[in-house]
Amino acid sequence: MPDDIWRPKLDRYLDSELSAEEMRGMDAHLCECGSCASEALSRLQVKRATRLAGQRYVPSNEFRRRMERQVAARSRARRVWVWVPALAMAMLLLASIVTVGRWYERTRSQQLLTELADIHVADLASSTPVDVVSSDRHTVKPWFQGKLPFTFDLPELQASGYKLIGGRVAYLEHEPGAHLLYDVGAHHISVFIFRDRPEIERVFPARDSSRRVLSFHVESWAAGGLRYFVFGDASPEAIQGLSRLLKQAGA
Repeated sequence: MPDDIWRPKLDRYLDSELSAEEMRGMDAHLCECGSCASEALSRLQVKRATRLAGQRYVPSNEFRRRMERQVAARSRARRVWVWVPALAMAMLLLASIVTVGRWYERTRSQQLLTELADIHVADLASSTPVDVVSSDRHTVKPWFQGKLPFTFDLPELQASGYKLIGGRVAYLEHEPGAHLLYDVGAHHISVFIFRDRPEIERVFPARDSSRRVLSFHVESWAAGGLRYFVFGDASPEAIQGLSRLLKQAGA
């Protein structure tokens, strides 16, 4: 009977369209029902594959720049006596380009965060969620040497309530990065660290940001040429607390 109630809501749950109370109820149900949890993971993977296929048709940066150059060239070629309508048209086109650009940035950042959420869910569902198993940061950090084109620092967790489980190499846009797994209480938190490349900088703000992706709270920030993402179904306060420790370690 519970499956009959919750299973029809899986798609709206994965799209974060349920009410806060229903989201909490679904979270609790998935922790208890292996059948629904497996179905949720299957649907999540289908959604991810669909999104990745759709990315082939996202306008490139070069296309946007070419459009801007064409608009600018046309506006300069107009005769003086028609400058008013020409300027109005150029402004309209520019406003459209800016609107499309902002929409693209929001959509692109959501796609990247959803891809990381998929990795978080898939790794937790795996029998081996991490490749280096240790609660000692001095063991986990050296394991990444030679596997990543950058280094990073991990925080001291003594008396913090957080526990380091281990880590593995993850990939975002074909770029390798660190995926670290932490526990706080009964919750799992993923920390992703990648180089802050221009294509990542463009769709994520330089300032700290907090978001919600599917049923996960997300903290993101850039520091020292690196981009950090902290994912988990723990409370926002727990996500923010681990984020503060990571920022202090990297300061």
